[in-house]
Amino acid sequence: MTSVAVPRARILLYALMTSLTAISIDAILPGLRFIEAELGSAPPLSSQHVIVVFVFGMVFGELVIGPASDAIGRKAALLSGLSIYVLGTVIALMAGSLEMVLLGRFLQGFGVSGPKIATRAIIRDQLAGNDMARVMSFMFTLIILVPMLAPALGLGVIALAGWRGIFVLFLAMALALGCWFALRHPETLPRDQRIPFRPGAFWRNALRILANRRVGLLIAATGLIFGAQLVYLGTAADLFLSLYGITETFPFYFAALASGIGLASYLNGRLVGHFGTDVMARAGLWGMCVASALMLGAALVWHGQPPLALFMALGFAVFAAMGILFGNLNAMAMRSLGQLAGIGASLIASGSSLVATLFASVAGAFYDGTATALAAGFLVAGIGATGLSIYALRGQVSEISAVR
Repeated sequence: MTSVAVPRARILLYALMTSLTAISIDAILPGLRFIEAELGSAPPLSSQHVIVVFVFGMVFGELVIGPASDAIGRKAALLSGLSIYVLGTVIALMAGSLEMVLLGRFLQGFGVSGPKIATRAIIRDQLAGNDMARVMSFMFTLIILVPMLAPALGLGVIALAGWRGIFVLFLAMALALGCWFALRHPETLPRDQRIPFRPGAFWRNALRILANRRVGLLIAATGLIFGAQLVYLGTAADLFLSLYGITETFPFYFAALASGIGLASYLNGRLVGHFGTDVMARAGLWGMCVASALMLGAALVWHGQPPLALFMALGFAVFAAMGILFGNLNAMAMRSLGQLAGIGASLIASGSSLVATLFASVAGAFYDGTATALAAGFLVAGIGATGLSIYALRGQVSEISAVR
């Protein structure tokens, strides 16, 4: 496949489309207590399920949007997903009960998979190899700003318009991005290359993708890296509080570590064209292993509480390694998909999320309020992902043929 020149405006559009997922999760966090104060709880449901149900909707949306984008085209699939997202947003905005908010959030999660999955397939349609990795790295550089800014944005909107104002924000963003895409972006999958959706063919194509050693192992490796990040996200606030007594300034420390991912993603975008995807991925994997091993050693020496400066430095190094890995592992997994880019993107997203959830659930059970368990989780994920990736990269890249 020959890459084509992609205008920077399109890359910005891709980043904004993809970041809609993170904004939909992070911007609502400050509003959870306000939602429960107004609507109450509905045992066993509570306002915390506003996040859980959104992610649950994504699991199904990711599996549907990919095959749909292969069958009806990237543009129609993306806009269909956005339409479902808009419907869910309106339901949540007008909700008079927590149950209706959760219904709206489920539809939001299902629909947001449209821009998330179809965007990756659109990039795969236009770019290959190092060019694709470079664009995805630049996208991650922009997307990493979202977790830093979205909660503050949500607080500002709540101060002006209450918690329902956040859903007005979601609605405005979805409509603006949908209009931009519909009016300015061409279809990237010609009709003669589309794969009609047939359940039998779908499952056979899915099995072909998962049976491909390279793709299957890279999905697992990506899931381990993502899982390590989930372990941190689930324990970060408690860890900073219990170890270092940090409360009000926690967002600044959180942003400092997260900036490691953004900086590394940006540098990867600059370097991958010179060194290649495989070399950069190996550098990220070994970097994560070394940094997490040093963090574990420091945690053991200082009985689970290494000096804050040392913890921040090693944490920054771990997240910088993750920043290198996310774009490259995804690009490497997508390389063999060819006309199956749509369903392949779905399987990569849902498969890696499943692995990440399982890893985080197991690793998180060992968390004891110290940095030791977190560092051990980083190290296990790094070693596991390194082994899987090295084995995956053996042999030649072969494009998977589609079953029609």
